Amino acid sequence: MTTNGNTLRWGIIGPGAIAKDFRRGVLDSQYGTLEAIASRNPAKESLKTDFPEARIHDGYQALLDDPNVDAVYIATPHTGHAEWAIKAAEAGKHALVEKPIALSAFETDAIFHAHKKAGTFCGEAFMYRLHPQTQKLWELLAAGTIGEIRFIETSFGFQMPRYMPEHRLFDSAFAGGGIPDVGGYAASMARFIAGAASGKPFLDPVKVMGTATINAGGTDNTAAAVLQFENGITAQISCAIMINLANTARIYGSEGTIEVPNFWFANGDRTGGQGKIDIIRKDGSRETVVAGQSKHLYAYEADAVAEAVFAGRQEFTAPGMTWADSLGNARVLDKWRADAGIEYLVEKSSHRVNTLSGRPLKTDGTVIPKRAIPGLGKPASAVALGFEDFRTFASGAILLDAFFERGGNLFDTGFIYAGGFTEKLFGEWHTSRGTREQSVLIAKGAHSPLCYPDVIGKQLDVSLNRLQTDYVDLYFMHRDNLDVPVGEFVDAMDAEVKKGRIRGPFGGSNWTQARLDEAIAYADKHGKQRPGALSNNFALAEMLKPLWAGCVTSSTPDFKQWLIDRQIPNFSWSSQARGFFTDRAGRDKLGNAELVETWYNDQNFGRRDRAIELANQLGKSPIHIALAYVLTQPFPSIPLIGPRTLHELDDSLQAFDIKLTPEQVKWLEG
Repeated sequence: MTTNGNTLRWGIIGPGAIAKDFRRGVLDSQYGTLEAIASRNPAKESLKTDFPEARIHDGYQALLDDPNVDAVYIATPHTGHAEWAIKAAEAGKHALVEKPIALSAFETDAIFHAHKKAGTFCGEAFMYRLHPQTQKLWELLAAGTIGEIRFIETSFGFQMPRYMPEHRLFDSAFAGGGIPDVGGYAASMARFIAGAASGKPFLDPVKVMGTATINAGGTDNTAAAVLQFENGITAQISCAIMINLANTARIYGSEGTIEVPNFWFANGDRTGGQGKIDIIRKDGSRETVVAGQSKHLYAYEADAVAEAVFAGRQEFTAPGMTWADSLGNARVLDKWRADAGIEYLVEKSSHRVNTLSGRPLKTDGTVIPKRAIPGLGKPASAVALGFEDFRTFASGAILLDAFFERGGNLFDTGFIYAGGFTEKLFGEWHTSRGTREQSVLIAKGAHSPLCYPDVIGKQLDVSLNRLQTDYVDLYFMHRDNLDVPVGEFVDAMDAEVKKGRIRGPFGGSNWTQARLDEAIAYADKHGKQRPGALSNNFALAEMLKPLWAGCVTSSTPDFKQWLIDRQIPNFSWSSQARGFFTDRAGRDKLGNAELVETWYNDQNFGRRDRAIELANQLGKSPIHIALAYVLTQPFPSIPLIGPRTLHELDDSLQAFDIKLTPEQVKWLEG
């Protein structure tokens, strides 16, 4: 988006108290003007007096539609940040989002993904990071002013007059509590200090241990956490909304201590002033360093956004919160409240019935094509989504929604995944979205050591309850047990077909050709449903050593020919060879034992080299070639993909742009 010369025209979404502060910052900025504000109550008389320079829009979308607004400052309650930051990207607007930028790292990542695609700026509004005091502090620490930094204390706490369940600071429906409201300041400063000790803009902790005092509404009144960093520093961070804390950053070094009072206000108030850094030497002597100008505190961040936009950058530069910095901070807050047992009401499936952008789920996606699978009564997407890495509904729903909106309807679950949470997550998702009949659901059970015929029905009872459905579309035994006659397994799965609890193909995950042939022969002889599918590894790189005990690959020439001859559908796990076709692998990269043991040999490196060559010709990445190879097989080949972020999902889907010829497939194989 273009701007009006050297001026960034601002609009404000959510005209509350902090929006008034930002308005004063814009007025005091070098590059900004306030163009408009948006309110859901535009007739409110105080808007004209609080924002006299601005045009008043009726509703937030109206402001995003305003062609005379370049950038928006999003100052809604926390629960509106992700929605309106994403909508701002869709409208081509730059966005500065009040802290916390979102309720979780997953939401934060989704915001940045939207702005990356849109080519717009997005930043988290930790205003203290842009004040000159913060840069001066980094310089002092990096220079070793107090020697080796060993311990950090940061706190931000204030006292509300009483517990008020209807107030946003206490209400779980508004993501209340101290951790999101002020804990982010303490966490971001501790990570900033730990980074300065290593000459870096910030450092993410290797361990977070959190706790909190929870009120009747399920949010935190007071909270504390300990962070451990790879450079040996320990930090104690705390926050509160029901008690006044020290509200100081203290940095303990081998040669002294540094104190930064009220660090988020640069030792002043919102109007600005000189930042104050106190250095206390080992001998008790003190020195005060000041940094800053007579400039409104919020003017620094307004100008930093403008400078980034004018330079064509999509994020702040340090010490502002870069995207990686905001993501790291969000992960700390996620772990902190997870340790404290806090899940906001607004994150639960009963409340989050729309997508993160606040819209109903779209059902007409075409990015992922559909295909027919033998024995299945409805079309299934050409790839299946695995999602066992998520531990909350709110985090998993972001990816499930995106996959479905792009045309994906095939979902891979398993009885043992995440102790059953993957099944529970899908059950909550399809129930809240109304997508069960449009979805194709893969279930798996009877994993070793409980790989016995009588386990199939018992575990399916549990799975269906978790999945909130009375049937699955496909079923795989998760392992095989050669000590049990294969007919007993066929009988058990056929019985579930007759009960209507398996309505499509069943078969084995990690089964051999011989075992499936034996099972098919048994079914034909005894009038049972034939096993009709496999879920084995299949990839351009041949798996040399099983990733887990009992795993089977179908990538060998004889197994592949068997699949072609019998036209058995294979739902391939590790279809992209778990990073072998990315920069993580290489003949000289031996640090990842799993990659080395599982994929490293001359044949696979030859295939990798050819994938790189073809990718360069097509303007794609080798990982796209690897997935396109699995999709382009002369038998029904359905890859399972396991993206953790929206970027990884969209990146994987670039494989559908590639139409490999049979000659190219043969050439890739060598």
